[in-house]
Amino acid sequence: MRCLGLGQLGKVRLEIFSSQNDTTFEELAMPLLDSLYKFARWLVYSQNDAEDLVQETYLKALRHFTSFQPGTNFRAWMYRILRNTFLTSRTGFRVASHISFDSPDGERELSIDNETPETILLGNLDLQRVQNAIEKLPVHYREVLLLCDVEEMSYREIAGILSIPIGTVMSRLARARKLVRQSLMASREYRQTCSFN
Repeated sequence: MRCLGLGQLGKVRLEIFSSQNDTTFEELAMPLLDSLYKFARWLVYSQNDAEDLVQETYLKALRHFTSFQPGTNFRAWMYRILRNTFLTSRTGFRVASHISFDSPDGERELSIDNETPETILLGNLDLQRVQNAIEKLPVHYREVLLLCDVEEMSYREIAGILSIPIGTVMSRLARARKLVRQSLMASREYRQTCSFN
């Protein structure tokens, strides 16, 4: 991923709680870089486009850092900026057909030492099926699912990021999970049908 050079602009000061406790944009924003990148990658499916999206998000956030309300959720604020940036520049991003879970050097890290080639293959197939099911979701379902189940955000945070009521978050999440389950079941049934032929 490209380095985001914030330079002196990243040293903008924001007073939180008291005049003695100054926090810079860089101190608040940099810990979120990886999670914002992962979310961007799911939205645009392309490493380069995700990097561009995150970079644009950080630039917008830095420009408007003085409008951030101290004491509110900075993480949710950054995710909202990323999402809005994605939605407004959506036509500028290419939609790729797949995303890779491989590490940058092309090798997978295995969590279990004594896996067999068969278990690795089955695990990869299951991962690919889940990935495909999530990719097929419309954006408004996919983003709720990812924010809740991957980023582990609360319904309130998600509602704030997406500017929708909590009830809508809950219904979209339920619908997204149902669509993923249906896709996985259809994939499993298709696989079983093919194996009998």
